[in-house]
Amino acid sequence: MTSIMTNTAAIAALSTLRSINSDMEITQNRVSSGYRIENASDNAAYWSIATTMRSDNKALSTVKDALGLGAATTDVAYTALKNSIEVVDQIKSKITAASQPGVDKGKIQKEIDQLQEQLLSISKSASFSGENWVYHVAGNNTVGTQSIVGSFTRDALGNISLTTLQFDTTNSSLIAETAVSGVYSTTEGLLTRIEANVTYTNSAGASTTSPADSSLLLLNISMMTPDELALALSATEATLQDMTDAAADLGAMNSRIDMQTSFVEDLMGSIDMGVGRLVDADMNEESTRLKALQTQQQLGIQALTIANSSSENILALFRQ
Repeated sequence: MTSIMTNTAAIAALSTLRSINSDMEITQNRVSSGYRIENASDNAAYWSIATTMRSDNKALSTVKDALGLGAATTDVAYTALKNSIEVVDQIKSKITAASQPGVDKGKIQKEIDQLQEQLLSISKSASFSGENWVYHVAGNNTVGTQSIVGSFTRDALGNISLTTLQFDTTNSSLIAETAVSGVYSTTEGLLTRIEANVTYTNSAGASTTSPADSSLLLLNISMMTPDELALALSATEATLQDMTDAAADLGAMNSRIDMQTSFVEDLMGSIDMGVGRLVDADMNEESTRLKALQTQQQLGIQALTIANSSSENILALFRQ
């Protein structure tokens, strides 16, 4: 049946053309944006997951920066300990030299004085961004556990937390001062504490565990007897071993930070790829679909033109 009131063929062709144009608009948006799911209306579940994971990746990026800051701090502390060990080695050599008969211990002490000043300079200079793990002052920068943000985690219930890497600076502290500047504590600091339990058998054959008269940083051998020099040498060696252990701890911490940094970088990359699989558009597929829709659009326009021409054919009958 042909009707001049209702052009069924034109209505059907127009509906098809509208559908094609709608699909074409969606495909064009995907091609231009690169996303298959760009808004919540495209796929609410996948869009929500992608948005959450992108936010987590930003947090991980901040964690990576924090790890970089932590690595710099531990690097500086390790460098200070390494250089201090070299200086203490020299002090050890000076004490050994002073133990020789006839040596002027006063002149050797002057050399030790300079080495002690160098130890103080190294400790005070070992600061990065206000953090100093080898030099501590009561009431300002005290010894204690330092935390470095190591990771950002989200559990199955959506609860988030931060994982931290911790280091006790009591182990790396070279110098600790009381509140009065220049007064060194004898209870903290590898260079400022008195080495206890240092055993030495003196010239009389008696065994003693008394510490040296002062800490390494305040050591003065000018008036020491041979027995006292031997005890000071043993205390210096004990301090040297403690410093070596502290440097090893810092080295292990630095290695852990490097591993964690690599893990965070890999994790960020994996999250990016995971989000991409959810929401990214397949450009090959979308460009092929766009070409097909363009062809369908042309055919739809042609079909609508043909459907509209049927009314003109009826009018032509009346003209005859």
